[in-house]
Amino acid sequence: MKDPSKAVGQNIHRFDARGKLTGETLFCADLPAENYLCLKVLRSSRHHAVIRDIHTSAALEIPGVKGVFTARDIPGKNLMGIINKDQPLLAEDKVRSMADAVALVAADTEAAATAAIAAVKVDYEALPALLTPEEALAQGAENIHEKGNTLCRRKVKKGDADSAFKTCASVIENTYTTPAIEHNYLEPDAGAGYVDGDGCLTIYASTQNPHYDHKEVAGLLDLPDEKVRIIMAATGGGFGSKLDLNVQGFIGLALYHLKMPVRYVYSREEAYLASSKRHPFSIKIKTGTDRAGCLKAVKIRAVCNTGAYGSYGMAVASRAAVVGMGPYAVETADIECLAVYTNTTFCGAMRGFGAPQMALAHESQMDLHALDLGMDPWQIRHLNGFRAGSETATCQELKSSVGFLKCLEAIRPYYDDALSGWATASPSPFIRRGVGLGAMWYGIGNTGVQNPSTARIEMDKDGRVSLFTGCADIGQGSTTVLAQIAAQVLGIPPGEIKMVVADTRHTTSAGATSASRQTYISGNAVKDAAEKLKKVLLTEAVNTLKQARIFLRLENGAVIDADHPEKKTGLSALARRIHDKGGSLSWQGYFDPDTIPQDPETGEGVPYATYAFACQAACVEVDVLTGQVDVKKVIAAHDVGKAIHPEQVKGQICGGVAMGVGFATMEEFVHGSTASMKDYHVPTISDMPEVVPIIVEDPEPSGPFGAKGVGEPALIPTAPAIVNGIAQALGSRIYSLPASLEKVLDASIRAGHFTIKEED
Repeated sequence: MKDPSKAVGQNIHRFDARGKLTGETLFCADLPAENYLCLKVLRSSRHHAVIRDIHTSAALEIPGVKGVFTARDIPGKNLMGIINKDQPLLAEDKVRSMADAVALVAADTEAAATAAIAAVKVDYEALPALLTPEEALAQGAENIHEKGNTLCRRKVKKGDADSAFKTCASVIENTYTTPAIEHNYLEPDAGAGYVDGDGCLTIYASTQNPHYDHKEVAGLLDLPDEKVRIIMAATGGGFGSKLDLNVQGFIGLALYHLKMPVRYVYSREEAYLASSKRHPFSIKIKTGTDRAGCLKAVKIRAVCNTGAYGSYGMAVASRAAVVGMGPYAVETADIECLAVYTNTTFCGAMRGFGAPQMALAHESQMDLHALDLGMDPWQIRHLNGFRAGSETATCQELKSSVGFLKCLEAIRPYYDDALSGWATASPSPFIRRGVGLGAMWYGIGNTGVQNPSTARIEMDKDGRVSLFTGCADIGQGSTTVLAQIAAQVLGIPPGEIKMVVADTRHTTSAGATSASRQTYISGNAVKDAAEKLKKVLLTEAVNTLKQARIFLRLENGAVIDADHPEKKTGLSALARRIHDKGGSLSWQGYFDPDTIPQDPETGEGVPYATYAFACQAACVEVDVLTGQVDVKKVIAAHDVGKAIHPEQVKGQICGGVAMGVGFATMEEFVHGSTASMKDYHVPTISDMPEVVPIIVEDPEPSGPFGAKGVGEPALIPTAPAIVNGIAQALGSRIYSLPASLEKVLDASIRAGHFTIKEED
């Protein structure tokens, strides 16, 4: 890179690219099995039951078996959960789903571990299985947890929506549903561990939050922090599922008792059974506008199935309520989201935290109002869209970095061309073409709570820089981006920074890699640390260059006098002088976004310090005879504040669109019948549309060099855009995802494209 002072905004080589391209990077599942004991877990054979006894003696007699562990072997508190601790590592008194772990086996070989699992016998007393929120909420239903079957209720209330509806010219009410979704990352959950010479349990894990893992494992085993170390291994995707503890607790328990190296790799079937899912939603929504199309009122009652345990259910319900009406200014709002326990595999974080489900509803409603009022779908969005000065349903004023209208305007030429040209030229009598819009807004970070990040930067006496961050890079490229931010501050090439990442012995917490928060929050923590080091370097350079600090800048590995560029001093020389004087070359950075907790009854507050905005247009072809939907093109405009690494931003957008195509047209996890990839449909390369990613930069003043985030936003508008495109093509709408062949055919019949005659 010729000008290291411009590290931000440059498409530098990703730090992990070479290792992954050549296969040199080792994932946990790549570790040679013969060097570790094999761990396996016995899962429940009941949806809901009391455990009367667990018989392990037969399993212990199998040759090669080193240990069989149950809840009574856990020395600490047998509860885990990142928001509310309601999930045991090993079931103790009852099981609440067939994903529940009952016993852990360690053996020399996989065959011995498998035989031991089969030999463990459990005495159950069956309880009623409540598999839907309706069953769980029914009067007299068995309690899944002592506190009942409601995890939480989140509300947002602004003004009197019921009264406002009476004055509306267009009132539309519908119910939308979305299914459970499997994360389906390339690498199954995996980890390995050993006990080091100091007696520290060292665990390599495929994870999105190593410092959370560390806290949970230490608590489960009742060990001091220094006796547990979590190192993030190369992680082959997560999308939210690897925020929850998966293999780490089992590895820790085996290490605690056996003191021998162990390894646990989920089979794909186990990952499908035991890992978290996207929350299924049922959304009843009523919206009203005046004759001009201005939104006057919204009322939403949403219910999400959180499964057997809370996981991120509270966060999903909270965000769903906040973003319920989409990126639009509405005068009155009455929104409620309920998260309900059921006896199914727990649901947790998945790219979007409830926003993708709500977007189906609010974007469908916008198109229906446009149709009702004789407006263009783009026009009604532009009329109601957030802009600087708008007030949200939580009464937060959006003061800056509100790039929604810019996204709409970036989409407009493509949208108009598709409507006037492509959509009017059908390739056959049975193919209908449609162009749909989908929009979204997404709060960066956690909802209305503290979610800080820390980072540390060090310069040795020779001027070499090391950056320590707990930020888990799960493929999104955060390690590269954080290096770019530090390099921009210090005026050095990013490649000269040594990155120490996600190792609880050497790094402090950066919080979870979730909620699109790392570029904004950890990026600010890194920038803060680098700015502190920069200040020390410039202060020392004042003495050397005999120039006021205001005239000095860091560039090309040196401090330069801006008035006299020939006058400069290298960072290595400055570092030696600071070191020799006993000055500090190690600095800690910190950032926590400014939020205000929401009122529990009205939702009033500042749940997020900044928001990402987006609009996508989808061009779809629908075969009215077969129900086949072919997404031909997606134009995706995203306001990211500032693109630190533009190509990575585009990559996130393209990846988000791919997931959105699956969410819209084919993906559905059915508890009890979806067992592995053979039962689950995900988009392949033949299903991918042409993607036109458009980066919109409306800088966020509180962001690192103006940056916000794009990870979750990339997915959220795609499914609504596709569903709206199908509706335009058919003249008939689908209200329940996925838009499967059967549902599309049904919509075709309802629209009168063909009829089925019953034989006499």
